[in-house]
Amino acid sequence: MFDFLGNPDYDVLGAFWVTVQLTLYSAAGSLVWGTLLAGMRVSPVPLMRGFATGYVNVVRNIPLTVVIVACSLGLNQTLQITLGGQTFKEIGFRLAVLGLVAYTGTFVCEALRSGINTVPVGQAEAARALGLGFFQVLTLVVLPQAFRSVVAPLANILIALTKNTTVAAAISVAEAAALMKDMTENESDALFAVFAVFAFGFVVLTLPVGLLLGWVGRRVAVKR
Repeated sequence: MFDFLGNPDYDVLGAFWVTVQLTLYSAAGSLVWGTLLAGMRVSPVPLMRGFATGYVNVVRNIPLTVVIVACSLGLNQTLQITLGGQTFKEIGFRLAVLGLVAYTGTFVCEALRSGINTVPVGQAEAARALGLGFFQVLTLVVLPQAFRSVVAPLANILIALTKNTTVAAAISVAEAAALMKDMTENESDALFAVFAVFAFGFVVLTLPVGLLLGWVGRRVAVKR
């Protein structure tokens, strides 16, 4: 039933390794971009608040497939932007990461903003009374507590991001979903087995992450 796994043309582990790389790079970028957006959303500068609010409300309501394909067609094929990639494979991978960061960062922003709202206003006022500026209050007082209170939501976003990497197949990134598509076309007599293999692979990737970050969230939760 699972004889196709011995076929050298099907590099299942390699495809899942690409998925892991997509997830790790996109998660790191989304955390940075989402944090910047969250900072702008609570900024006292109207222009920054307006940009962040507009960006989040627009991008998170666009289907991820559209964002990924737009990165490929708009940036690469129209503007000839390669992000430093030399081959078609490298360019596609980097554009997929960019699209995932642009999309997932909006959800990180909203999760962090909800965490910022849980920090008592009196703490920020006390920090300002000590002479700290907005950036210092945000980075030294507010964000550390906000991150501790939103570990569980960020874990859910990371799990969703892992599954969303399958959309990268739309621009021919050779990750798990792209390989599954090829296998379903060539192994029509073992479709259930193919689906079972890839479903199990994603469970292996996401379940430990959810359990680990859930435990971390309980350990670092701010007691109020």
